[in-house]
Amino acid sequence: MFDEMEKILLQLKSETRFVPKEALFCNIITYYGCARLPNNALQVFDKMPSFRCQRTIKSFNSLLNVFIMCKEFGRMRELFAYLERHLKSDACTYNILIRGLCTDRRVDDAWKVFNEMRRRDLFPNVVTFGTLIYGLCLDLKLEEAFKLKNYMAKVHGVCPDAYVYASLLKGVCGVGELSLAFSLKEEMVRDGIKLDSAIYSTLISGLFKVGRKEEVHGILEEMNLSGCKPDTVTYNVIINGFCKDKDFKAAYKILVEMMEKGCKPDVISYNVILGELCKDGNWSEAKDLFEDMPRRGCAPDVVSYRILFDGLCDGMQLNEAAFILDEMIFKGFTPRSSIICKYVNRLCEEEE
Repeated sequence: MFDEMEKILLQLKSETRFVPKEALFCNIITYYGCARLPNNALQVFDKMPSFRCQRTIKSFNSLLNVFIMCKEFGRMRELFAYLERHLKSDACTYNILIRGLCTDRRVDDAWKVFNEMRRRDLFPNVVTFGTLIYGLCLDLKLEEAFKLKNYMAKVHGVCPDAYVYASLLKGVCGVGELSLAFSLKEEMVRDGIKLDSAIYSTLISGLFKVGRKEEVHGILEEMNLSGCKPDTVTYNVIINGFCKDKDFKAAYKILVEMMEKGCKPDVISYNVILGELCKDGNWSEAKDLFEDMPRRGCAPDVVSYRILFDGLCDGMQLNEAAFILDEMIFKGFTPRSSIICKYVNRLCEEEE
């Protein structure tokens, strides 16, 4: 309800009984970021003085975070240049910059920002190190990531948290080092770091990846014993694992189990199955599941339509594909141009 919010802000501008707090504008900036509207967030930041509200590093950091959320990395650097002229950066500013650079797969530049942070006598914290470790794991520089984990504890006295371990676990599972992954899990338990569903989900994904799906049940049992309930992400990882193995019967069972355990499947749960059914050439079964989704309490989204339309085109089920395309457009979903080109090409092939 951004239009309504803007009207209230307009009234607030003429208010004389009190001055709005900076925290209000930080929240509004963040709301626009969540809606992927960075220009609106920037306008709010620019207008703050007209509300007699002074801009500090807090509102600037909120805006900087929005540009990273929206992957506006080039503008992020422009914004930081503005900061250098008008405000004094803090550790949070540098953490946001490092996260943006790591997300943009520019770990070397993130290290430069880290070194600049230290030159300015700003102390790195667990967020700083956790973000750098995340970036290193993203680039599969696992040896460097483990060295940094040891360095942060021994040199800076900063203990790794669950986020650090989650990044390391994802990295080692990604390269199939399951023994190292389970060692990290045991280290977390030994150091009193609570294992959450994300940690267990990563381990389950790793087990499927190396063909050890028979051990997944043991992980679920351990979760229950530790009081950590599997969530939708956990179940979706299991569904994806079974689908990759073409074990669709087991995937459907997980959907039922989710509902029995009070964990409602989301649209991703169904899209994973839809995608693998189409890849396997089971277009009829995929269409049946697609049509059954509303009855199951989950309406298809734009991804669902795109998956099915693409699959039907690949299977030369062009009449069915045309029906899905019409319905998709009627519901306001936009098909990808590449899919439309594929559909036209399939029509030409059929004519030949």
